Amino acid sequence: MTVTESSKTNTPTAAGRDSALVTKHGKTTIADTVVAKIAGIATREVSGVHALGGGTARAVGALRERIPGGRTNHSQGVSVEVGERQAAVDIELTAEYGVAIADLATSVRRNVISAIERMTGLEVAEVNVTVQDIYLESEDNPDDDQDEKGSRVQ
Repeated sequence: MTVTESSKTNTPTAAGRDSALVTKHGKTTIADTVVAKIAGIATREVSGVHALGGGTARAVGALRERIPGGRTNHSQGVSVEVGERQAAVDIELTAEYGVAIADLATSVRRNVISAIERMTGLEVAEVNVTVQDIYLESEDNPDDDQDEKGSRVQ
């Protein structure tokens, strides 16, 4: 994940124009956490995305949500690099079984780029999607399978 060097300087864009965030009147800085949260929410909006993050991140997130006063971490599974004019995003997710992964990645990219560019004015240089796992409904309720078969011992 890289943001071009020109985005890290205080000079105008390559064409000599000011961007929406860096003008002759001042500079607007957007924190990485803001961009990561936008990307996480935009990713969750895509049909076929079950969860964000790898197995460990999801387990920690589930524990965090159970703590009284705990909140959902919208940037879980998302890492970003933000320059003055550009952002690069890496997303780890779990896809629902049966979804075409290439189509899912395309939809995630489209939604994330649209949300970040619309809300921040940053140009999105790249969105890398890593599918860590496939979600199966049967994994949520392993005890249900045992009940249907009946107990082996009484």
